[in-house]
Amino acid sequence: MDSIMSGATATNAANQFVEVKGRRLAYRSIGHGTPIVLCARYRGNMDIWDPAFLDALATKGLRVITFDYTGLGLSSGTPTYDPPALAQDAGDLIEALGLGKVVISGWSLGGMAAQLAMAMFPDRISHAVLIGTTPPGPLVKAGEQLFYDTATKPDYTLEDETILFFEPASADSREAARRSVQRIAGRIAGRSIPVPQPWAKAAISSAPANPIFPVDSLLALLKTTTVPVLHIGGDHDIVFPVENWYALNHQLPTLQLLTFPRSGHGPHHQYPEAAADCIASFVRSTG
Repeated sequence: MDSIMSGATATNAANQFVEVKGRRLAYRSIGHGTPIVLCARYRGNMDIWDPAFLDALATKGLRVITFDYTGLGLSSGTPTYDPPALAQDAGDLIEALGLGKVVISGWSLGGMAAQLAMAMFPDRISHAVLIGTTPPGPLVKAGEQLFYDTATKPDYTLEDETILFFEPASADSREAARRSVQRIAGRIAGRSIPVPQPWAKAAISSAPANPIFPVDSLLALLKTTTVPVLHIGGDHDIVFPVENWYALNHQLPTLQLLTFPRSGHGPHHQYPEAAADCIASFVRSTG
């Protein structure tokens, strides 16, 4: 059903489509090897991933699959940001492409979907790689109002991207933001459709909440799972502070934590090669 273009990169990978359960899911695939399925962040489509991160994963023995959620980007259907529905999209894509067991991954909101996929499709998940997201249950540290004020703007400037995904207090992080935004803009043809801002704004709360992901059954699963879990975070994530994962350090038996310094909500965009190296090593050495 799926053909991988030889030599395809994140900036030229073909848009592909699969019909499943009355809707069309759009996806891209690069690389060969163990499949890793990436669930996008809030207001995300296939084009919000840094190509340097995706290409680095693909060079390390991973088949990298990005996709648009139902009704967003190039996918058809009725959109929702209900995390179980986003997890269902990932599960349906995995099944439709005949991927077998996969590494499920997700950034931010997509990290919630990835955690739910562990519960909803346990036989299809070999590893979970969570990026800049929140664990389920009560938090020791809530997010910052600045995220909610910035994330709902109609269009993101470089300054907004820096606030949302990097560390504005660090000159190195600000420069990394500039380079990442430039790389993401490098794809010209076949870009996905941006998520409509009015719809997205209506789908998010206007202020931090605690808990933000109140799924007690999922927290219980994480405390008993044998699936290896890696969380990659920044030391100053303004929406999902990494401290909430460290608070669970002795409770989640398979959890590994990687925190990058002087970085924010998108550490894999500030450190794309290093993050990909760690993910590939994690997949090879666990499970």
